[in-house]
Amino acid sequence: MHLGGELGSQPGICSAPAGKARILRTSHNSPQQVWVPEIASSDLLSCVHTEEYLNNFMNGRINEQEQRRTGFPWSEGIVTRCRYETGGTLLAAELALQRGLACSTAGGTHHAFPGFGSGFCLLNDLAVAAKYVSASLKRKVLIVDLDVHQGDGTAFIFKEEPRVFTFSVHCGKNFPLRKQQSDLDISVDDGLEDKDYLATVEDHLPWLLDTFRPDLVLYDAGVDPHREDELGKLCLTDQGLYQRDLYVMQTVVGKGVPVATVIGGGYSRDIDKLAIRHSIVHRAATQVKHMRTL
Repeated sequence: MHLGGELGSQPGICSAPAGKARILRTSHNSPQQVWVPEIASSDLLSCVHTEEYLNNFMNGRINEQEQRRTGFPWSEGIVTRCRYETGGTLLAAELALQRGLACSTAGGTHHAFPGFGSGFCLLNDLAVAAKYVSASLKRKVLIVDLDVHQGDGTAFIFKEEPRVFTFSVHCGKNFPLRKQQSDLDISVDDGLEDKDYLATVEDHLPWLLDTFRPDLVLYDAGVDPHREDELGKLCLTDQGLYQRDLYVMQTVVGKGVPVATVIGGGYSRDIDKLAIRHSIVHRAATQVKHMRTL
């Protein structure tokens, strides 16, 4: 998890070990800026997920149909990974509240519902972090979801929660077929390019910050709007993603609001290219940090 400082405070990185080396290379931060999350407990996860689902998920009682819906075969390893991923998103939220800007090296599993997983998402890390911050810390949370797919699970979970506002910009003719209702949904057409995409975000984000007045922004920086993404259908470039992430974080931090980011979706057989795309948000965060300390 990469962490940018607010108003000159010491920045840090919080990361799973696998993501640490790449982020250190690309964002020019030091190993002392690395934080490692704790595994998410069952009690924490139960603030969003049902007891029955958690018991089945933890203990391998997930049938073949349920596994097909998620896209993953069940294993003890995937349970551990998802729990650490969720712990990382919560840690990012807590560190952002302390320091102004934090970026996880995982997260964005926004298709998971309280009672089932879906679309490569098994536990909804964004929802767990937002629920904890809004309920336990009594803070208002704005979820800015710029993954190419609508965050249907997150929208469903918070449809009647006034302290959490869900904002999604997504490709309308893409998964999920059946959309849920976010507090604000912006459906865009196939093939949208950098300039028009960024203009769409610019048209709505400042207004949301001024009207909802969140205490924390959780930003899903999915890279699947990329033109080479295998499941995306939009046409953003690497530079377009960078400008998007830079704009979101600059705008939020400029309003004095803490922001925690997760990497969201991204689909490619070329893992090295995909990893580079996922590091874009961390490089943009480093730029925001430098601009704030000038």
